[in-house]
Amino acid sequence: MNLFQAAGWPGVLEMFLRLLIACICGCAIGTERSLRFKEAGIRTHIIACCAASLFMMISKYGFADIAVGEMGARGADSARIAAGVVSGISFLCAGVIIQVGGSVHGLTTAVGLWLTAAIGLSIGAGMYFLGIVGTILTVAIQALLHHITFGQDSFHYNSIKVVVKSEFDFEHLKKLVLEKTGGVIEDVSAVHGRGESVYEFVLRTRKEVSADDWKEIMDMDANITSIAHSSMRKS
Repeated sequence: MNLFQAAGWPGVLEMFLRLLIACICGCAIGTERSLRFKEAGIRTHIIACCAASLFMMISKYGFADIAVGEMGARGADSARIAAGVVSGISFLCAGVIIQVGGSVHGLTTAVGLWLTAAIGLSIGAGMYFLGIVGTILTVAIQALLHHITFGQDSFHYNSIKVVVKSEFDFEHLKKLVLEKTGGVIEDVSAVHGRGESVYEFVLRTRKEVSADDWKEIMDMDANITSIAHSSMRKS
């Protein structure tokens, strides 16, 4: 035990405090994600942050009994465990990223989970200030910048279902929609039946398309029977 103390081992209460703070930080980030109905919520972020903190403490203090040389240099590279956490959490983050047609969902949640692991590592290393500030910044960025759109995030995605008469040409429908909305049509699927055809697609636009806009599109051609539309939320 004297060897562990000489190697700078923290006390039992200190190690418990680090795990507790890691859980609190993970909970704060996970709560914000959970309120937005994301796949990775409170429990996922708590476990990720706590696990990263635990791995960091193992990395720092788990090899204290492997000492060689006059200066007590460790005979193992303890940083390898911390590096392994980065690789492992990256693999988990890839699991929450999904692609729907031309759009990608879950990127913000994935990088948030990745950052949560980094916060856990910092707390496990005893860098409380860095971990707590990182938590505050993460929650603030995800909560505040969610309402500020720019670049790719400024697009509006709508799931569209159009019912038309069977003789109606989709290229004509596409022309009407694009002229009115100025958007891009993606992921087109069609079902043809007796007397009518059903087209479903994703419409990506810079501005929000209102119900009145869709009504005007219907009024442009009597062959359009109905148009159903719903917004698709991005991460």
